[in-house]
Amino acid sequence: MRNPVVVGVTGTSAGLAAVRLAAREAVSRGSQLRVVHAFTWPSHGPPGAGLEYDRARRAASQVVGEAVATAQRSTPGVRVTGQLVDGLPDRILLRLSHSAALLVLGDDDLATTPWLPHASVLVQVVARAWCPVLVARGPRPPRGVVLTAVDGSRQGQLALRYAAGEARRRRVTLEVVHVVREYGGRYEEQGREVLADAADTVPSARTRLLAGAPGPTLVLASRRGRVMVLGPRGVRDAGLLGAVAREVLHRAACPTIFVHGRRTPAQRSPAGASKASALT
Repeated sequence: MRNPVVVGVTGTSAGLAAVRLAAREAVSRGSQLRVVHAFTWPSHGPPGAGLEYDRARRAASQVVGEAVATAQRSTPGVRVTGQLVDGLPDRILLRLSHSAALLVLGDDDLATTPWLPHASVLVQVVARAWCPVLVARGPRPPRGVVLTAVDGSRQGQLALRYAAGEARRRRVTLEVVHVVREYGGRYEEQGREVLADAADTVPSARTRLLAGAPGPTLVLASRRGRVMVLGPRGVRDAGLLGAVAREVLHRAACPTIFVHGRRTPAQRSPAGASKASALT
């Protein structure tokens, strides 16, 4: 069977938006959708006993049940299972990312917060997952092109190739952008060289040179995107997330896929599997 699409849920509206998006992604890939909720009981409390524990466990089970029902209602034909897993959310999701085709998470209204918490589950998973991570945005299916940004880095090349596959699967245009400090002079010349290399890699792509601060400029560009594809770090970045990736994760207007270089296990698909699509 194909590697599953995994969606992490928390019982929030953002989590349910992620479930709806994940369901469409699973059907379009011919994959099963796996809904996961992490249950963590405080270490100072009773270890699996007592009325409070039972109530908390039932509430967590209801989160999973609601998410499974949401997937089934929103995307007929989706093959979905729900699972309540004991443990810390980031550890569980990172472990599942080893065998997932795609990991989907809600943005939890990040754009309304003044900063991006470094230790949040979302930041940790986006930065460290073994498979691509799709961050859902908003309640409605997006429209527009598939966007990706290149900067000459290895991560940018990986994102470009992944974005080309996403554009083919969705049957929409791929737009490749590069951001320079300003138009004219050596900045523009170097930027056009980066885009020329991208066009050599994906001749069918449309290229566009933008000027400004990279993070805010890509956030603005995301308003016309169906989905944006990025690497988690750029040429000069170190640490968990690069500065541009952090800005896009925090404020992008469209769903964003963060692509990693590690490979998931090879997928096994049954002969003659149908090519269903639920992407919009």
